Amino acid sequence: MRQLGKSDLSLSEVGIGCNNFGGRLGLEESRAVVHKALDLGINFFDTADYYGNRGGSEEYLGKILGPRRNDVVVATKFGLEMYPGAEGASRAYIMSAVEQSLRRLKTDYIDLYQLHWPDPKTPMSETLEALGDLVRSGKVRYIGCSNLMAWQVIDALWISRTAGFPAYVSCQEEYNIASRGIEREMLPAMKAFGLGLVPYSPLASGVLSGKYRRGQEKPPGSRLANSGQLAAEHLSDHNLDVVAFLEPICAATGLTMIEVAISWLLARPVVASVIAGASTPAQVEQNMRASRAKLPAEYLAQIDERFAPKAR
Repeated sequence: MRQLGKSDLSLSEVGIGCNNFGGRLGLEESRAVVHKALDLGINFFDTADYYGNRGGSEEYLGKILGPRRNDVVVATKFGLEMYPGAEGASRAYIMSAVEQSLRRLKTDYIDLYQLHWPDPKTPMSETLEALGDLVRSGKVRYIGCSNLMAWQVIDALWISRTAGFPAYVSCQEEYNIASRGIEREMLPAMKAFGLGLVPYSPLASGVLSGKYRRGQEKPPGSRLANSGQLAAEHLSDHNLDVVAFLEPICAATGLTMIEVAISWLLARPVVASVIAGASTPAQVEQNMRASRAKLPAEYLAQIDERFAPKAR
């Protein structure tokens, strides 16, 4: 378990990303994933109002948790378009969105309520004041942000400090061995101000699972098998170079590529919990095993030497 930033939230080192609930996964499939996670001691579930064809993920999670709700940390997000005109980070929209999320999740409080994407139409001060009112009302315990630039996070912290609003305690960002851009500015800023990092896409959309190799056919039924542009984006020369570099490390350590990818993340500063998607109970177990793996320091150093982002 790890503390999330300066909050008193204690998160399992691997959490469950619930973006497939209500979409790729039906209710019973989602239930099997959640129950396996609970059995293994995973207590962190991350969703969003937008997931599951707009609302389905929250509805499923609320139905499945039932009396176990108070045993876990539930994080959800707001901001993406739920229907025409219903989006953003204005006070009016936040106050409506949170009530809908509470209803779908079948709870009277949200542990971590996160701004999903920046809203250029709304001043950050308006967003933070509204979120602060939700914290004071008890409907939200802590607030976080996702997909912001480093300067936007620092600006938000300054607004909270000067105006007396509750501050963001965490940032949710894409981060993995193949995608390390946040190390230039975001990670130093988070470390300096005590924010917790909740990285998503730890396997780079499955590339770091080891199932894709340069010059080989994509496995039938895999996420990138028939995805056209998405496959071209994720199966880039850089990403496949990362896979090729990790193969001898896996062979030398006896770790799977998934174990290398997740243990690498858990060795990074300010990481609180790695959001790992799972479509089956077996994948939940796989992710849990990966969180227990320890990548030796010499290999951490090799990965840094080869793939750390260069200073601008």
